[in-house]
Order: sequence, then C-alpha cells, then structure tokens
Amino acid sequence: MNPATATHNIAEKAKILIVDDESQITRVLCMACTAQGYSVKSAADGEAALDVLRHWAADLIVTDLSMPNLDGVELCRAVRRVSKVPILVLSVRDQEKVKVLALDAGADDYITKPFQMNELLARLRAALRRSTYATSEDSSKKILVGDFRIDTSSHQVYVRGQELHLTPKEFDLLHALALHPDRVLTHRALMTAVWGGYNIDQPESLRVLVGQLRKKIESDSITRYIQTEPWVGYRFLPEGIPQEPSL
Repeated sequence: MNPATATHNIAEKAKILIVDDESQITRVLCMACTAQGYSVKSAADGEAALDVLRHWAADLIVTDLSMPNLDGVELCRAVRRVSKVPILVLSVRDQEKVKVLALDAGADDYITKPFQMNELLARLRAALRRSTYATSEDSSKKILVGDFRIDTSSHQVYVRGQELHLTPKEFDLLHALALHPDRVLTHRALMTAVWGGYNIDQPESLRVLVGQLRKKIESDSITRYIQTEPWVGYRFLPEGIPQEPSL
C-alpha cells in the first residue's frame, strides 16, 4: 500500500477527544472532525477528559487552555504522565505565556483563536502522521525528513543532497528540530536539548545559534526551514517555505 494512502486511512479511523467548556465550539469541532471520518468524543473540562481517557484510548487530543476544574495545562501534564498521545491546544492571542506553559507541559502544537477550520484539520492530520510514522531517537540513527538527511552516528547532514558542515551545537539544534517536524518547540525545550539544562535562562544564546544554523541550511536565501513563533519558540519545516525575492 502506498504510504500516503496508508496514512490517510489511519487518519480517517483515528479517535479524537475534543476538550472545551464552550459547548458551541465543542459542537462545531465535533461535527467537523466527524465529517472527516474521525471517531470523536468530547469533554467539558480536564477532569471530564481524564475520565473519558480511562476507558477510551484517544489517538489525539484537542483541548482549550482556559477551563474550570482542570485547565488545559494541567490536562497536558496529567496525560503526559501516562501517554505520548499528540495534544493540540487552542488559545487566544493574549495567552502567549500560557501557550509556553502548555508546550512545556507536553502539548505538541497550538492553534490560535479565531482559526480557520481547514487550518485546524491540517494540524490534526500532521499530528496524526507524526504520531503514526514517528522515528524515535533510540530506534534509528538516521533521520530522513523533507529536504534533510541526518546521520546521528556520523554527525553528517545533507540538505537537498548537499553535505553541510555544522558545529556540534548546530548539529544538536538541527537534530532536536528534525525529531519534531512541523511542531512548535519552546525556547526552553530547545535550550535543554542543546545545552542539557544549562543556559536555559539565556535565550539570546539560542537566538544566536538559530541564526548560525539558518545561514548554513538556508544559504540560498530562497527557502526558509526554521519558522519563528514569537515569544514561544521555533517550528521546523523540513520541506521549507519558498520566499519571494526582495525588490
């Protein structure tokens, strides 16, 4: 079976849990996901969501952040104690600090309200693909994603077939990003991956390192692979985003 077809079939059968205390939003999300072929359940808050998860193994969770009883951040922490199921959080534009808390607590991605339903569904499909075909750091020494081929044993990196020479820290940063393509990684998560818990209170070091890495992997000034998520972190786009030439 074609991998793309297999992924599509798996996504259609996936079980999605919608968690939001606004019934109108929950109803719309449930209808949209059901129309895509997903099996859907809903919960009005984090505590109710945990009750559902005790007897129904969801393949993906979509949760609001601001909820009574148990909010989205605490739900992420509770789920991560027992599961690696993908979590997509919904937030409003003035919740940047809460987004960071949710991502640090284990959320895989976020989408900002108001949003287009097509964008949400695309994020769901991407999260399900990552979950289904994820290559763990322990099970494989090679990462093949988009334009990139990364060999973790030899520290060799190829972009569009061209070998690059990275410093150890640049390699660690690219490796951390490539393990989670199309997913937002917070400043703290990346600094921990690169410096092992040290230097995590000095985001300027990360910005400098990202700048160095960009110059090497985006040397043609045409394709952009690392997207900045303001105040939150970075998103790695392994197939890149073409940039319009400057006038």
